[in-house]
Amino acid sequence: MAASQIFAVIVDDREAAGAVLETLRRRADVVTRVERLPLGDYLVDEALLFERKTLPDLVASIKDGRLFSQGLRLANAPLRTALILEGTTRDLGECRMHREAIQGALIALTLFLGIPLLRSMDAQETAGLMLFAARQARTFATGALPRKGLRPRGKARVQQRILQGLPGIGPARAKGLLERFGTIEAVMAAPAADLATVPGIGERTAKLIRWAVAEHAATYGPAEVSDPDWPL
Repeated sequence: MAASQIFAVIVDDREAAGAVLETLRRRADVVTRVERLPLGDYLVDEALLFERKTLPDLVASIKDGRLFSQGLRLANAPLRTALILEGTTRDLGECRMHREAIQGALIALTLFLGIPLLRSMDAQETAGLMLFAARQARTFATGALPRKGLRPRGKARVQQRILQGLPGIGPARAKGLLERFGTIEAVMAAPAADLATVPGIGERTAKLIRWAVAEHAATYGPAEVSDPDWPL
């Protein structure tokens, strides 16, 4: 098989025991390597980055607050990224989470952070989706399919759009945050006290931001700073 027909897939070592890697290894057109990825679960052709979540994984990440911070990092990644949501509603079992909460999380990821969502039934379909996407990416790269420009245009507008995925943040507040801190990374790292000094933010919204972006359990829970406009 020609080298141009081979797909190179780097698999995060935390996915090494899963059925997706097993499926990829059975294919003659795929070369896999397992290592720790700083972001995402599968990197295909060094161009497409996929975060894979089963439905129980999704619910768990909503409950512990990881989902939004992961989504922000994916949205800010220099690569094309996508979330693959794997499984069926039967997999939810006794998750004890309202359907509206799950829908709200997916709306935040897709509409406000702009992360594409792909659905698969099982690990085999997940593997196939990633390779199908990589094949289409190669077709785009050759100019065989038309490209759409990045929307919105300009890095500053993209950054503002990402920040608008934060609870309580609209266009004016997003612009103010960027003017105050300079980068999305700096906004994510800023303590609540510093965030609250930005005009229009205030203590309550600052606490909501810290709760949303903290990787681990945050000081402020959603019940303490609940916001009716925030879908989660």
